[in-house]
Amino acid sequence: MGMLPRWLHPIRRFWHRIVERFGRHAGRPDAPTVPPRAPFGADGGLIEGRFGVAEPRRYLLYQPASPPPGPMPLLVLLHGCRQTADDFARSTGMNEAAEAAGVAVLYPEQSLNANLLRCWNWYALQDRSYAEGEATLLAALTRRIVRELGLDATRVYVAGMSAGGAMAAVLARDYPDLYAALGVHSGLPAGEAHDMHSAMQLMSKGPVPPTTPADPAQSADLAVARIVFHGDGDTTVHPANAAALHAAPGVADELSSPSVQVTTPARDGRRAYTRSIEYGPAGVPQRELWIVHGAGHAWAGGDATARHTDAEGPDASREMLRFFLQHRRAN
Repeated sequence: MGMLPRWLHPIRRFWHRIVERFGRHAGRPDAPTVPPRAPFGADGGLIEGRFGVAEPRRYLLYQPASPPPGPMPLLVLLHGCRQTADDFARSTGMNEAAEAAGVAVLYPEQSLNANLLRCWNWYALQDRSYAEGEATLLAALTRRIVRELGLDATRVYVAGMSAGGAMAAVLARDYPDLYAALGVHSGLPAGEAHDMHSAMQLMSKGPVPPTTPADPAQSADLAVARIVFHGDGDTTVHPANAAALHAAPGVADELSSPSVQVTTPARDGRRAYTRSIEYGPAGVPQRELWIVHGAGHAWAGGDATARHTDAEGPDASREMLRFFLQHRRAN
């Protein structure tokens, strides 16, 4: 796949930070912009803004009406293709879940100029090789929002659906110093596709097994805790991608016990699902994989009236927040 040796990863990440701080997207006239600082008011709600100049993107920022004391955590949530920030916020019910959990939610929105289907360009050269693509832009926006609104920099999480889930995986891989945990729903692993053709192959078949034994020095670490959801009836993104995300190297050394697997049967109109959990040394889940049986390419537990949602599935929004809030990035 053209990956660089592991020892070069810190150099690439350092260069990525330089680009983010001083380069095309993050230091000159086209720097990401946010609205003037707005303290979280008693009524909560949404703030709308734009970031970037070369290809401006819109975003929504949800602020809970009853925030907890102290700096709040932040979830960056990336929509799938053919969705907007508004669509995704409504369909996932994440604002309601975040209100209960005391979490701010940032919804960046892909522009039609950048992609006619509003897909995040997760397989672009820039976003699979630590250069200055959309991942850099999204990371710069994340840092700006955290700084401007005084959020908790040790509790910043990233998640997404489909192409948004694939971009979330890119961000978690490239910015482990920014994001404390990753959530991917019906998405794909980072670094496994390099153009439209290989992206379609990955979506339809999952990662291609290597023809020779894997060289650990060539692997791309995913060094953050992660929770993955996928329907085993998904015909848009093959469920093998969920297994690859769950098993990606990066936190294996932190796991303290064998995987625990539990299947919850279908009942009361809800789908059956199998949950696999791997725990860290303190008994905190480090990796969770939720396979929703019979579900297609849809957000589990979402709004029954929305597209790309499955109201009969487990509540992925609340489960992701439950998982995330157990993780804090070391200073």
